Amino acid sequence: MPVVNMLELSFLEHLLDYWILQEVHHFVLSVGYRHELIINHLGNNYKGAKIDYVIEDEPLGTGGGLLLGTQKIDLDKPFLVLNGDTFFAVNLNKLIAFSTFHNTDWCFSLFSSTESGRYLGMDISPQGVITSLKSATTQLGKLANGGVYLIHPRALHQIGFLPGDKCSLEEEIFPAAFALGQRMMGIEFVGSFIDIGVPADYHRASRLLPS
Repeated sequence: MPVVNMLELSFLEHLLDYWILQEVHHFVLSVGYRHELIINHLGNNYKGAKIDYVIEDEPLGTGGGLLLGTQKIDLDKPFLVLNGDTFFAVNLNKLIAFSTFHNTDWCFSLFSSTESGRYLGMDISPQGVITSLKSATTQLGKLANGGVYLIHPRALHQIGFLPGDKCSLEEEIFPAAFALGQRMMGIEFVGSFIDIGVPADYHRASRLLPS
């Protein structure tokens, strides 16, 4: 997410605050355009949480940003991935418990979409196994990827993409993982969802966040 104004910086702080309250104490931010603004604003320590940065000299896509960020973490246990331009109120302990119980490679936090055609829709079994990936939701109420998920390092080792590669999570990495038969599961959450890429949510965020 290219951060260009104070509202978007405030939104990023809101994300960090939410996850710090759930005892996340290390963040890796993949930044590109105007990255100096973000780094100077947040520094390397935000409210006791460590912040590392990886800089995309050119846009690498959602998958490329993720792969670049893995260079800053210990790949010995599942790690949390967040979209920088969406907020989804997910209970982290519940997500971890579900992922651990089912020994997932990918564990997605899902929400019921009220906007047809925008988000990555998914079909899941009653047990939570993802049975198909769709390029976008095609009907209201469809479960969709909320941009908060746990990834087991072994999943990335198998798909063939490397840090520095330009790729899309939604269009390349997820389909590759699915084709390999990796264990992809999802759990629905009903918490608040805000996507500041949508004009209505962008204006809603301006009312919810402090000045």
